[in-house]
Amino acid sequence: MNKVLADAAAAVERIPEGATIMMGGFGLCGIPETLIAALRARGTTGLTVISNNAGIDDFGIGVLLRSRQVRKMIATYVGENKEFERQYLTGELEVELVPQGTFAERIRAGGAGIAGFFTPTGYGTLVAEGKETRVIDGKPYVLEAPLRADFAFVKAWRGDRAGNLVYRKTARNFNPVMATAAAVTIAEVEQLVEPGELDPDQVVTPGIFVRYILQGTHYEKRIEKRTVRHG
Repeated sequence: MNKVLADAAAAVERIPEGATIMMGGFGLCGIPETLIAALRARGTTGLTVISNNAGIDDFGIGVLLRSRQVRKMIATYVGENKEFERQYLTGELEVELVPQGTFAERIRAGGAGIAGFFTPTGYGTLVAEGKETRVIDGKPYVLEAPLRADFAFVKAWRGDRAGNLVYRKTARNFNPVMATAAAVTIAEVEQLVEPGELDPDQVVTPGIFVRYILQGTHYEKRIEKRTVRHG
């Protein structure tokens, strides 16, 4: 099976209207920049995006919000993006906020085939409304459902043509767990190599989880919030 795609445009041709997509990254670190830009150019709408946050106004998932391609966001954080805030407050965008640890575990559960899990996080708050609760060993818990998606867009440092992926430092973040929790995972990499060139001990995501892979281009790797100290 040939997993290598010519470019990101070929990858997003597979994304139908109304699809649910997981997008890796934390802030602007380790985000699938090339795939997001290609999806913006294609104009696919009605999307549900599952991501830790929504980028900033003019970069990352923020560009999809500006072009009104996102119907719903499932995320842990809404800061740094004024357009996200505006659309949510005006009712244009549906938002499901999830505590970050719960978010990570819901995705992991989705990839592992776990039907649900109990967590103490969110008990007694809006997060628990409409969900089953249970007292276990004298402590209250909330039942959380797994998260899965039609597609996952993940970003890795290096990958081979078989789809094995190596991440670089904190750019790993949510990418590996999302790669396991979608029906179709599409990986973009900075360096695309031949099978056998990666050190097996360094592979984080085995190729069995990756349906397609492509080499990304023109990475900006922006800093989300630059802080400097004046003399």
